[in-house]
Amino acid sequence: MAAFAQSAPCWVDVQLPDLEAGKRFYGELFGWTFRAGDGPYADAFSGGKLVAALVAKQDGRMPTAWGIYFATDDIVAAVARVREAGGQVIIDPVRAGRAGAVAQAADPGGAVFGLWQAGDREGFEKQNEPVSFCWTEVHTRHKDRVDAFYEEVFGFQGTDLGTSGREESGGGEPGGGEPGEDEASEEEPGGAGPGAPRPGAAESGRDVDFRMWSPAGTEPGPDTAVGGRSVITDAFPAEMPSYFLTYFAVEDCNATAGHAVRLGGRISAPPFDIPYGRMAVLQDDQGAVFAVLQPPVSGKRAE
Repeated sequence: MAAFAQSAPCWVDVQLPDLEAGKRFYGELFGWTFRAGDGPYADAFSGGKLVAALVAKQDGRMPTAWGIYFATDDIVAAVARVREAGGQVIIDPVRAGRAGAVAQAADPGGAVFGLWQAGDREGFEKQNEPVSFCWTEVHTRHKDRVDAFYEEVFGFQGTDLGTSGREESGGGEPGGGEPGEDEASEEEPGGAGPGAPRPGAAESGRDVDFRMWSPAGTEPGPDTAVGGRSVITDAFPAEMPSYFLTYFAVEDCNATAGHAVRLGGRISAPPFDIPYGRMAVLQDDQGAVFAVLQPPVSGKRAE
């Protein structure tokens, strides 16, 4: 049996101009460790388990950003569906040695994601635990086209949330929160990749809708959701591109945000509460944006 369900997020990596600086930042922030001599692609470990990778950018024109990969058992067919659904194939499937095969694509709104067909490497060896991947969501201005795209390519089933960040019948996921006005960031979004949009939140008093994704063959809803879609509103500059936001679980959101700043990073969206815990949007010391999520005590949703 495959380690990851079809179309589930299975891997993340970050493209950085300075790989050694990235190792220092994430090693200090998350306690990740790295093997010596990994070259331009450095696997990150937590407790001896694979959690992510840091990649030295080969082209300075490429964005400094975290990237998400979705599992597929037939990468050639998945790439064909991307094209048929109106997406763009950036990199056709290529072998990554015995590890597997990889491709890169963009949805109709321009958000970039990866596809991974496992060989010897399935993907994460640890997730939904402290300092490991726990959630992803795409932010777009073209929700109708993008919703249809992910349903066709990945078979996702959508559950729309109310503007309070809860499923219409109750519930929610990381992207569904709404910070209070006193917690809103004064910083403008921008820079490399996404800046400061707060996932699923109401920006500048405008309602932002949110859709959770559940894999085909499951009962759609919070219990089966593997990711989601939020909307970039007119409150943000027109030049802000569509993007995926990657979340990592942490034990203390406030402390992690403060530590990131001490390491030379920035806070794009200060810590705020959502139905599934407390989150913040951060930038590392080279500009790559990511989110951290502290689950509520005892695993119960915050009200």
